[in-house]
Amino acid sequence: MPVPAQPDGPEARALTLLRELGAGRLDHPGGTLLAHLERVQAQLGAWGARPALRLAGLCHAFYGTDGFATALLPVDRRAALAAVIGAEAEEIVYFYASCDRGASYPTLGADEDGAAAFRDRFTGQVYSPDRRSRRDFAELSAANELDLARIDPSFRAAHGPGLLALFTRMRGLLTEPAWRDCQAVLGGGAP
Repeated sequence: MPVPAQPDGPEARALTLLRELGAGRLDHPGGTLLAHLERVQAQLGAWGARPALRLAGLCHAFYGTDGFATALLPVDRRAALAAVIGAEAEEIVYFYASCDRGASYPTLGADEDGAAAFRDRFTGQVYSPDRRSRRDFAELSAANELDLARIDPSFRAAHGPGLLALFTRMRGLLTEPAWRDCQAVLGGGAP
């Protein structure tokens, strides 16, 4: 069972900011963007993610993403989000939001350090992220995409095989519970 947010803790402050910025009024598969963000956070918690990654799951769409263009904050306001959720969680949010998926997905699962080429869609910079950043990205990506696949059967039918191939390439970065859910939801098992 999830631990309730502390009234003055980073999760409560993030929820307040999300509501102030309209996440509860933005349409998103399965209801609103806020509902989706809360489900992603809960999924990461069910998989045993550390607090900063769970908080990043709640906030992963603040700067928009390569797959969801609506941004709640511009990237030049990173310090404002970091003041609410902490530097570690904000760095995960930025990394996730900055991913140019077409350029980065093919190599993110690479086993060798230095072999993954990540392109930041905001700056155009290409670099090789460390393994922990790639693990966080893979876990957050799985929680995000599995939520969409569970909520929307047409999304699962259209994108499930490609997502399963992606997460199979990233298998070495995923926790065992995340990988089992990828197989169950995207591999034809019960959502």
